[in-house]
Amino acid sequence: MEEEKEKTPTTHIVLVSIPALSHQISILEFAKRLLNLHKEHCFHVTCIIPTLPSQNNNASKPFFFDSLPPNVHCIFLPPVNFDDLRNDPSVSLEAQISLAVSRSMPSIREALNTLITTTTTTTSSNKNNLVALVVDAIAHEVLHLSKDLELKLKPLSYIYFACSAMLLSLCLHSPNLDQIVPCEFRDYPNLIQIPGCISVHGKNLPNSVQDRSSLAYKLYLQRCKDYFLADGILVNSFMEMEEGAFKALLSQSQEEANPPVYGIGPITQTSGHHHRNNNGWECLKWLDNQPSNSVLYVSFGSGGTLSQEQIKELALGLELSGHRFLWVNVREPNDKAYASYLSDEGADPLSFLPEGFVERTKEKGLILGSWAPQIEVLGHGSVGAFLSHCGWNSVLESVVKGVPMIAWPLFAEQRTNAALVTDALRISLKPNNDDDNKNNNNDCVVLKEEIADLVKRLMEGSEGEEVRRRMEKLKEAAACAIMEHGSSTITLSKLALIWKSMSN
Repeated sequence: MEEEKEKTPTTHIVLVSIPALSHQISILEFAKRLLNLHKEHCFHVTCIIPTLPSQNNNASKPFFFDSLPPNVHCIFLPPVNFDDLRNDPSVSLEAQISLAVSRSMPSIREALNTLITTTTTTTSSNKNNLVALVVDAIAHEVLHLSKDLELKLKPLSYIYFACSAMLLSLCLHSPNLDQIVPCEFRDYPNLIQIPGCISVHGKNLPNSVQDRSSLAYKLYLQRCKDYFLADGILVNSFMEMEEGAFKALLSQSQEEANPPVYGIGPITQTSGHHHRNNNGWECLKWLDNQPSNSVLYVSFGSGGTLSQEQIKELALGLELSGHRFLWVNVREPNDKAYASYLSDEGADPLSFLPEGFVERTKEKGLILGSWAPQIEVLGHGSVGAFLSHCGWNSVLESVVKGVPMIAWPLFAEQRTNAALVTDALRISLKPNNDDDNKNNNNDCVVLKEEIADLVKRLMEGSEGEEVRRRMEKLKEAAACAIMEHGSSTITLSKLALIWKSMSN
């Protein structure tokens, strides 16, 4: 027993994340799964994390990060300076995150060199080999650093793609699309062909490609090109969920048209025990008193916001539906869909709801201006549906728990995710606010009548039953994928074998 405690990790994996808590959680959950699957081998993981100047994650950092295994270590880099961007509204959220990584490159290089010095000065009996560098898809610039590391045996470099295989297929195809499509993607008259996937309208592509003259698009295109530098791409999805996309990606890998692709998902947060706010846990007591499958869970993620008009229509639509609901993370309205992502909490968000709404719905609804333990909420027997912004983590959590969705994308790649879950997988319904005669999702308001109709269609009748049946089948496939002989477990084990062999 004493010998086990003194055993020193021998295979060192370095992760580089981005200043987005959802991405940090995903890549660290990947590390935890790797360690859990291969307890007999001594892996050590270090995660380097850049920081945005406007972020205030102190409330959640100590709780999530302190619960990590002892052989997972995090290095938080100092916040970057964005003074030159303060008065430039044209710099989007995606561009800010990319720039945060770019401006953190000196700190990332210093951290890597320190780690290399540490690993190369250990004695042979205390060996700690750096064998792999796994970087978030938005931290792609670090791939260039990996080739310059002063090591006899260079670590293999990988992209950790915390999104769908469909989005990866789009990214790897984007340099070609840039040459083929002569106009803005949203104005292109034909559907965009994505290898192995459904075709989508240009306006359903990620926000970063919607203005091809923007900094965000230039950064996106460079990111897509850099993916080809990687020794492999790890995708947080699984074959049984996105078979067409994976088959296309694997076929291209065999032809050496793109790096090897590894489907290792679904990787989701194992519990909600990472947040300081205890009020969020109170909602579970409320759910305990609701009938089975009767509650619509409403959440737009950790940063999504709605306009004042849309908040009003959503509230009245929930009331009009007559169904029970749990609405969490209600925020002060803003016309920028990602406004809460870059700002601290301000005024009481409940004060922006329609007058009398909270009182009128108190018997059927619970509204929180704060966080809630989403994993536990989705796994609760009283929750029958999920109105979601379609962030990829939320999509996977909904799949793992088997909860059908109403897709309400706001920013980033969420519209592409919504197309996947609604049109390809058919595990979701969505508002009709992306018809060809309408503008971007955030420029039009979904009215209360349509919201009430969507809720009723999903919670009642044959259409909702069909969606629920498909989601239940996908839930079973997700569980199988991460079992001992499941597709994702086998794939991750193959990776681990490669890394183990490099440390011998």
